[in-house]
Formats: sequence, C-alpha cells, structure tokens
Amino acid sequence: MAIDFTTLPDLCDERLGSAVVGRNDEYFALADNLLKPEAPVFVPDLFNKRGKWMDGWETRRRRTPGVDWCIVRLGAPGVVRGVVVDTAHFTGNFPQECWLEGCATDGYPSAEELADAQWLPLGPRTRLSGDSKHLISVSNPARITHVRLTISPDGGVARLHVHGEPLPDPRDVWGMPLDLAGLEHGGVVVDCSDMYFSHRHNLNPPTAPASMADGWETRRRRGPGNDWVVVRLAEEGVVRTAEVDTRFFKGNAPRAFSLEGRRAEGGEDYRPLLGETALRPHMRHRFRVPPHAPVTHVRLNIYPDGGVARLRLWGALSDHGAESLGLRWLDSLTPQHAEDELLAVCGSRRWAADMSARRPFGSLAALRAAAEQSWGELGREDKREAFAAHPRIGERGDSAWTQEEQSASAGAEESVARQLRDGNRDYENRFGHVFLICATGLSAAEILAALHGRLGNDPDTELGIAAAEQQKITDLRLTKLVRP
Repeated sequence: MAIDFTTLPDLCDERLGSAVVGRNDEYFALADNLLKPEAPVFVPDLFNKRGKWMDGWETRRRRTPGVDWCIVRLGAPGVVRGVVVDTAHFTGNFPQECWLEGCATDGYPSAEELADAQWLPLGPRTRLSGDSKHLISVSNPARITHVRLTISPDGGVARLHVHGEPLPDPRDVWGMPLDLAGLEHGGVVVDCSDMYFSHRHNLNPPTAPASMADGWETRRRRGPGNDWVVVRLAEEGVVRTAEVDTRFFKGNAPRAFSLEGRRAEGGEDYRPLLGETALRPHMRHRFRVPPHAPVTHVRLNIYPDGGVARLRLWGALSDHGAESLGLRWLDSLTPQHAEDELLAVCGSRRWAADMSARRPFGSLAALRAAAEQSWGELGREDKREAFAAHPRIGERGDSAWTQEEQSASAGAEESVARQLRDGNRDYENRFGHVFLICATGLSAAEILAALHGRLGNDPDTELGIAAAEQQKITDLRLTKLVRP
C-alpha cells in the first residue's frame, strides 16, 4: 500500500532547525520564508521598497537565460518520500517549472562546498501552476541532508515541504541518553484519535512550544472514552522518564494521562508503562517510568480530551534497537555516501561499490555474508588495493579503528617495536604489500611471531593468508559500523 507522504513529518520545517544555506537571488522576498510552518498569507496593500510584499521566496525578473535556485539544509536528515511545492498567492509571478535534488554530506558545508556534492533527483521536473500545491513523489528514497530547489526561469514559491522519515547518524546517538520520541532522533507520531485543532506532529519537535497552536489538541469529547496518540520511537528502547508538557493549555489541558508500550515485532498488544496520572494546566511535568521491557511504540492516553504541547520520552536504545538503527542507516544512504563509509571498512574501491549496490541488507547476518561473498569475488589487484589502505603494524594510522586494532603493537617495548619495523621491511620486500593481520586481541609478541612465521611462505600462499586476515578485519569493522 502506497504511503501518503504528506502524513509524514516535514523535515524542512524551520522549527526543526532547517536553514537556507545558499540562493542565487531573493530580490523581492527572502528564501527563508520557504521554511515557515504556518500557511502563507496575502496582504493586498502591503508594499516595501522592493515592491509588493510576498510571503514566500521571489526572485527578480530574469532578462538573460538561466534558472534560480535555493539550497536548504534539512532540520533532520531523513529518508525523503515526497515534496510539496506551494505557490500560494503567486498568480502572475510563479515559475514555469521546478525540480528538486538531494544530497547527503557530513558537517555544515557552504553552498560553494556543496557544488561538488553528488546531487540526486527527487522526483521529475514539474510544471507549476499559480496559487497551487504541487505534490511530487520520490520514487527512489534515500537518506538526505540537503535539498536544492531549482525554478525556471524565475518567480515566486511560497512554501517548500520535504516529507519523510527522520534518520540520524547512529554514531551520534549510540550509548547516549536521548528523547526516544524526538523528531530529530527519528521518532514519528504515527497515529492519533483526533487532531481537530492542531496536528499530531507538533508533539515532538526539539523546540519549546511557542503558543497554544504549537501542540496537539483534540476537539471536546461529548461521549465516553478518551483521546490518544501513538509515537513510533527512534528505535527499540527503554523509557526512563516521561515529560508531558501542557504549557499554554490552561482551560483545555487533559485531566490526566497514561502511557502504554509495545514492540512492533510479533504483533504484541500494548502493555502499561505508567498508570493514570494527574496533569496540571500550563505546566511542564516529568514522571519516572518504572522498569519495563524494550518497546518500539508508545501510546499516550489523555483523559478525557484536550491539548498537550510536547511529549518527551527520555531513555536509551536497547542493543537490538541500536543495531536496527545502524542497519536502517546503512541501507538508506545515498550510493556515494554508502561507498565512502564502506571504503573506510575495506580499502578496495570495487568492494565498496559492490557492497553499496547490494543493499538493502536488513540484518547483520546478511550484511556479513554479502561482505564475505563480495570479497571472495575480487581479483588480486583489488585485494592489494585493500591491503594498501592499512598502515604498517606498529605505526599509528589515521583511522580510529586502526588505532584501536593496533593498540597492543603501538605500545610494544622498544626491542619488539624495532623487530616489527625490521620485519615489516623484510615482508614488503618479499611480497610487495604490507604485512596484514587481524591484530584485535593479540599482543605485540604474538604479532611479531606471526610475522616471522609468514616470511617463509610463497607469494601465492601469503596472498591467500593476507586476504583471510583482511576478511576478519572487514567483518569486525562492519559489525562496528552498524552496532555500537
């Protein structure tokens, strides 16, 4: 069943921290307006020194061939499912067409630095109409950090909404206490009983509530029962503290709330996490949650109805949740981003490209099996390229993995270190590549003994042994890549 992408969070919402990092022109109206969460407005008689005030991004009239563009850093990286380009109130000044592209990169690059990024199309070129919302589905979703909107030849766009599933880099959250419901960490409010006055996605952005409109509020209940909302957590985890924030809800806060949780796997029913507990109006509440088994979904019940500004579920990922997050992240990376990450695992460019193309893996066992098969299919020169990515045993490499793997040899006594240096030189003269061994758990003396023992091998035998050691290293690094 196809997903209605407009029901997913807007990763371009300025409340999430999205920002315009570059644009070629914004003469009539600022590109920052694209990111506003509220609906665009039109004021007929409002003008400024540039001309008619417009609630959107509007460029000057183009007198030479070309296009206009704007680059936005998403407030949360995520798997983009669809985009809405809204030309509300732009009637005689909207672009003829637009197209969108996405890229993934670490850090906070400038627009100039992003010029060399690998930009992927997010949907087809779209013919635009005035004062209309244009829905553009993304057929090949990937984890994106930046989007580029290009309009041709010029004109105005009121709002840009990039809908998708937030997906952080797991290395930023592994082992950390975090808000498991937080949008920036991958939490999504997936369902609710009612959202007559305000949307369910208002419950979990990282910002503090700004007004009564900036929360989730249901209509007045006139019959039995109660209202509820369901949050899919960033991944499977254990909630230790629940924060239920009713700020700005003064005459319409719920009387009480309760929490229930379940795991997605196995079709489990909801079980109690926190019993019915009283709430006060206009107050930020924090409650300790008793110990419980890991859950993937939490249901907030409110009694009987009303408004909640924010829900924070502070806790930590379970071991299974941490691994699942790592696998989802790797499976969702853009091809180039995946190759870069995998090249740090194994220095063969052909292996990294092949592994990127084999995704999705879905499980650690499938990932490890694919890596072993791909490595076995490589030729001699591809394997030697992988060997060359390793520093000599006893030398301090740039990679944190290398430093960890070679910690024993790096701290060896001077006599052993000297023999390792001499042995490395003899080995390279004989075989033409660095001495490779899976050094994790080995002492410097054990590494030295292995080096001396392998110097007597013939080149073909030694290539096979070195390839087997590389496979061991690759297997350990792949596990570390997707699991803390």
